[in-house]
Order: sequence, then structure tokens, then C-alpha cells
Amino acid sequence: MVDDLSMGRLENLADINDKIVFYKHTVCDEQFMHDLLLKGDFDYIYYLAAVSSVADSVVRPWYTHLVNQESVVNTLEFIRANHLPIKKFLFTSSAAVYGNAADFPKTEDSHVDPLTPYAIDKYASERYTVDFGRLYGIPTVAVRFFNVYGPRQNPNSEYSGVLSIVTKCLKEDKPFTLYGDGAQTRDFVYVEDVVDALIKISTETDEPAVYNIANGDETPLIDVIHTYEDIARKKLNIIQKEARQGDISKSRADVSKLKKIGFEPQWSLHDGLSNYWKYYSEN
Repeated sequence: MVDDLSMGRLENLADINDKIVFYKHTVCDEQFMHDLLLKGDFDYIYYLAAVSSVADSVVRPWYTHLVNQESVVNTLEFIRANHLPIKKFLFTSSAAVYGNAADFPKTEDSHVDPLTPYAIDKYASERYTVDFGRLYGIPTVAVRFFNVYGPRQNPNSEYSGVLSIVTKCLKEDKPFTLYGDGAQTRDFVYVEDVVDALIKISTETDEPAVYNIANGDETPLIDVIHTYEDIARKKLNIIQKEARQGDISKSRADVSKLKKIGFEPQWSLHDGLSNYWKYYSEN
């Protein structure tokens, strides 16, 4: 596992320390990555490394490009040039590639409309991933995450997922900044469902392709907040501001392609939020 811990926390790995080898390093270091790929003898590569912030990519487009796109292509090219016998390279893209395109719900074949450097880099990287599979015979696949949430998500950055920030604000009785009117919709998917989907996609698909990973439901953000307030039995102090540049107004995935390989999400939004609140309240 490679992570520079710019967004993650080492203590999140405490339960699996005896099962992994961890390197605190950036994936942008080509020599380090090349050496690791050569000596690692990897079967499966799950490429989740990213600056996972739309807003940050607007502020720092070049730096986020190096992580979100160039490092991916560099890894794929090294695998190709050295004929590394991997079983699957899985790249994690984002629903941000759809932008505000009119197609709804979003299928993997829907029109894309990347509105930010983050979305542009994610789309370019997933195309490289699929095309390296199609052109060079490397076993590749890409996935598009919708709104992932769950325990251990970092709530301390202004760029964190909205539910992790809501969770922190509820627990600590701090104000929550709501950008827009709350009518914007999202397709929230619990982290345990995401892990199950990643394993199934990497082990049970044969063709280079793209898969949505989501619940397949559309929920207005303000409704999510009210549901969470009921679960926590607390009222959230909301400060409303104008919508941010690049934010998407509506988001919902068509997950029929994912279901065709046998995946079914196990966590409803209410159950996922309940488990998330229980974890955060106890830690």
C-alpha cells in the first residue's frame, strides 16, 4: 500500500497492519513506483491514489493533475513496457466526469461533461486505463465512484465528503456550511458496499470497461441531513452559502451493469448513516 497521508490517516490501518506492507510515499515518484512494481510481483493493483477534491483541483490544477492523471499513465506504461503479469489493474474514477450532462440517471455510456480539472483528469485516466487494456492486452477496468461515505472518512478537511463533515459537525455541535439550497441530489453508497463491488469487478470481469459504483438512488442533500438528525437525535446548525463553482446539481447512477455481474448493494442510506454515527460516536 502506497499513500503519502496527505488526506488519509495511518491509524486507519491499525486493524490490518499485520496483513499489509505500507509505504509512506507519493505515487508521483516515478523511480519509487517503478522499483516497487518490479519487486512487488503484484496480482491486483487497485489505483485509488488521488487528490480527491473537486474544489482543490480548481485551486491547484497542475499539482492535482500530476497525481490524478500523470501518475496513472506512468504506472500503466511501466506495466506495458515491462510486460508485468498482473491479473487486473483497477482505476477508480468519479461520477464527477458526468458533470451536469442531461442524461439521467447516469449510465456508463452517458454523455460526459467534466466541469473541473479533477473531473477532466479522472476521465482522461479512465480512458487511458480502458485503452491500455484494449490496445495492449493488459487486464484493466475502471470504476466511477458516486458519493462514498462511512467510518474512518476524514472529516477535518474542507474538501472532505459532505457526510463526513456533517457527522463531525453533529457530534461537536459545530455549524455546517451548506453550499446551495440543499436541493442538489447525490447517490450515496456505503464504503462496505464499495469494497465488495471493487473485489467483484476486479475478479469477475474480463473486458476493459467502466462500471458505476453507487446505490442507484437519488437523495436531496437536505433530506439526507434531516435523516441524519433523526438518527443522531440532534439538530444541525446550518449556515447557507452560495453554491460553489463546479458543484453538480443532480446525481444518480444506473447500476444495472454492475448488477449483471452479481452485485447488490447491502446498505440502505438509513442503515449506513446509523452505522457511521455509531462508529463516530464511539471513537
